[in-house]
Amino acid sequence: MSLGCYRTIQFPINGKARFLSCSPLKSSHLKATKIGSVKFRKFQVSQRRKDITMRLKSMLTVDSVVEREGKKGVNTGSKYDAIVIGSGIGGLVAATQLAVKGAKVLVLEKYVIPGGSSGYYQRDGYTFDVGSSVMFGFSDKGNLNLITQALAAVGREMEVIPDPTTVHFHLPNNLSVQVHRESSEFIEELTSKFPHEKEGILKFYGECWKIFNALNSLQLKSLEEPIYLFGQFFQKPLECLTLAYYLPQNAGDIARKYVKDTQLLSFIDAECFIVSTVNALRTPMINAGMVLCDRHFGGINYPVGGVGGIAESLAEGLSDQGSEILYRANVTNIILDQGKAVGVRLSDGREFFARTIISNATRWDTFGKLLKGENLPKEEENFQKVYIKAPSFLSIHMGVKADVLPPDTDCHHFMLEDDWTRLEEPYGSIFLSIPTILDSSLAPKGRHILHIFTTSCIEDWEGLPPKDYEAKKELIAEEIIGRLEKKLFPGLKSSIVFKEVGTPKTHRRFLARDMGTYGPMPRQIPKGLLGMPFNTTGISGLYCVGDSCFPGQGVIAVAFSGVMCAHRVAADIGLEKKSPIFDTALLGLLGWLRALA
Repeated sequence: MSLGCYRTIQFPINGKARFLSCSPLKSSHLKATKIGSVKFRKFQVSQRRKDITMRLKSMLTVDSVVEREGKKGVNTGSKYDAIVIGSGIGGLVAATQLAVKGAKVLVLEKYVIPGGSSGYYQRDGYTFDVGSSVMFGFSDKGNLNLITQALAAVGREMEVIPDPTTVHFHLPNNLSVQVHRESSEFIEELTSKFPHEKEGILKFYGECWKIFNALNSLQLKSLEEPIYLFGQFFQKPLECLTLAYYLPQNAGDIARKYVKDTQLLSFIDAECFIVSTVNALRTPMINAGMVLCDRHFGGINYPVGGVGGIAESLAEGLSDQGSEILYRANVTNIILDQGKAVGVRLSDGREFFARTIISNATRWDTFGKLLKGENLPKEEENFQKVYIKAPSFLSIHMGVKADVLPPDTDCHHFMLEDDWTRLEEPYGSIFLSIPTILDSSLAPKGRHILHIFTTSCIEDWEGLPPKDYEAKKELIAEEIIGRLEKKLFPGLKSSIVFKEVGTPKTHRRFLARDMGTYGPMPRQIPKGLLGMPFNTTGISGLYCVGDSCFPGQGVIAVAFSGVMCAHRVAADIGLEKKSPIFDTALLGLLGWLRALA
């Protein structure tokens, strides 16, 4: 940060950031440059609070009907090193990491663009993020900036806009807390609300930093690969022991060691709910430490042109490496030969074969649909005993008149107005992102985007006639918007110029996720991350990647899963060192530890 001005970070190929700083006394301009399919235009300086924020005028250079062709002439007879089912962030990171190691990879995507829940769509001049606009792991430093590293590995670069506030909480008893980019500012604000708990606040978040610093000191690869794991232990024994200590622990238990105030504990529940869609008592401490500190260490940085540019850049980088991505490719079956995964079959009858198969579908979709009729491996039975499908979301994408928002409005909000007990209930908590606060080019001039989402179960939407389904969507959306209007933005309803509502059925249809789920959640209080499966499965040649693998939900977590999966697969196909004897011992040990959960 320089002279009270936020900086735009550009990530070049070598992974080190270039900072484009603005002077508070004059505006800055750059010539248009084109990186992949994203065209960058001139800087525009505007006033926000007391700071001068540099904004980038940008627009994805795509048609209003968004579709990607992928590589043409994909040969169904080719033998690939790996086939990846789905192009979510986890799948794309795994695919690109394998490709740069020399593997020949084919990614099969059901939809017409990559990204899954990190994709985008366009309507009436608006570019909407499908899922969250809060991008963790997207900074210029450390080892946990996994999105940055994934892009750099395939020679891609993106420009980003730093977000000064990760999230603004609006909570019961008129508790308002802004999570500032600088950790010291956040701690100062939180202790001003709970001065009697200053020591407890410092100790709890201090433990989060112990975890983050340990993770951030390590070269992150597969925890299922013993040569890497033992090497890291001998190089960084204290850091590895720190992580082993916290592995079976949950954030809520550690918070209660230091904090007694029930409202502060409820705030920590809300912090963890954003991370994992469950309260602190059911959120693994490693997940909490990773996310609650990354937002300060590297900060939250929004990609110019929208979140969808990340997946597009990775997909283009994959093609540059000689691998392939095929769209409108709906995988319906994983083909087994003598118990080993050897290929996939599409809905149109085409078949593709590879040495390994990586599923970016949820584990429920992978083993319940793509392997339908096969006996469920014991490890998957254990997983489904410990974890259930997290609820889906009701999402509302809106375009509104810009003047309805106060000039100091933050980009991200979390709202729970009256009753802490509604935190985890359907439609209880409201997430709100306004990405046009950072990048005005995502909407027509004089307009803002509001992306509202709240948890919702698919059972609420099943069996309704079309007319009743549409009426229910409008009814619930009207109630949610009304709550935002009452609490945050008077006149919101009358300012709406565009609105589109999605339900869990929408998420199931377009994201191919069982019941529209956004990942697993524990049936009861878990033993930290002990019960989470890694990338290998009980079926030879089949691997899983994404949010139903260690370490769980969230962009940084699924990117981590992708890095781990690529390393394990690379070892198994001879692109990384491997020790079969140690492999057997380590995988057995990890299976035993998961059984303890």
